[in-house]
Amino acid sequence: MPFQSLGLVPALVRAAADHGYLAPTAIQTDAIPVILRGQDVLGLAQTGSGKTAAFSLPLLQRWSQAPRHRSQRVVHTLVLVPTRELAAQVGETLRGLAQHLSERPKVVLAFGGVSVNPQMMALRGGADLVVATPGRLLDLAGHNALRLADVSTLVLDEADRLLDLGFAEELGRILALLPARRQNLFFSATFPPTVEALAGRLLHQPARIEVVAEPATRPDIAQRAIEVDSARRTQLLRHLVQGQEWTRVLAFVATKHAAEIVADKLRKAGIDAEPFHGLLSQGKRAQVVADFKASRVRVVVATDLAARGLDIAQLPVVVNYDLPRSAVDYTHRIGRTGRAGEHGLAVSFIPADSEAHFRLIEKRQGFSVPRERVAGFEPVEPARPAGPASGLSAVLPDAGASSSGGVKGKRPSKKDKLRAAGGKP
Repeated sequence: MPFQSLGLVPALVRAAADHGYLAPTAIQTDAIPVILRGQDVLGLAQTGSGKTAAFSLPLLQRWSQAPRHRSQRVVHTLVLVPTRELAAQVGETLRGLAQHLSERPKVVLAFGGVSVNPQMMALRGGADLVVATPGRLLDLAGHNALRLADVSTLVLDEADRLLDLGFAEELGRILALLPARRQNLFFSATFPPTVEALAGRLLHQPARIEVVAEPATRPDIAQRAIEVDSARRTQLLRHLVQGQEWTRVLAFVATKHAAEIVADKLRKAGIDAEPFHGLLSQGKRAQVVADFKASRVRVVVATDLAARGLDIAQLPVVVNYDLPRSAVDYTHRIGRTGRAGEHGLAVSFIPADSEAHFRLIEKRQGFSVPRERVAGFEPVEPARPAGPASGLSAVLPDAGASSSGGVKGKRPSKKDKLRAAGGKP
């Protein structure tokens, strides 16, 4: 099915072709006509399925056809995202797809980690489309740098992460600034109960679009689970990178400190590596991403900050140096590889005290990965028996909990928090 059959104007069809979209994906086929009609959408699709273009193309068309006063720019569309990197990606997509429109919208990005002043300057004279993280958007609204009373469409991209701890309260404050009548679009790869509850309150007769990956379209990601002692994970990572001749690797760790330490040890071993976490300046983070995309950096050691929003073409390998806190985060982590029809590899390191945790991830994701050992790195640590004292139920949320908060109604103990952070209880 060609894009023009979905109701898009020729300028956007041409732009889609320029960006390599030869035919619409399943989420684009289902979502674009609905969004063009102005209907609310609850969209569920796998990572890398084209969700950004699925809402960007119809929103650009609706903006181009909306009546407006030429003397005054008002925010027509607001896209809320959880990370700076995702904000930059969405902004780049919107600007690129608008290139052939007779009038191009003014797209402004707003995110933390950098000075607010340039963003306030960018908002002088108004903006047509704003892509923002919640905290910075509230800062700008507090400085009267923008008004949200005229927003026609609200997009929550990666809606589940936006409702994680730290975003739910901010999101509530933003919703209070928006007009009651508007189009709402919720998109994500997962929909936990928190998102379902919010959708039930805010969406009006939404079109629920669920694109389940068929075997033929499911990302081609091979999974490996390697048993290894905790203390030897860095050595094993170095061995695999060099021995398997991996050209680019995204390795996930649990803490910012671990990202710095592991990257430093890899550099000392002669491997170009950089940490990537929330304490880095925006300039440094942007440089790391640019160097990684250009293959000037071989290994990026990241916290879960990078599990959403990083779109690295032809990323061959993802490594779970530390296991993720939840099964949902596991999906987003390994989804960084195997994108756009490419083959990918996801490797998880399984120390003895993480075996039960990985079994829970397998159970909740409905798969099983054979355990393997690498010669010279066979583990000697004894397995710790799983049980009530292990705190695993608090570390790994169940289907009724958010992806960051543990089982509803329970607070993780200090021991659980240490285990979740990659430390020893």
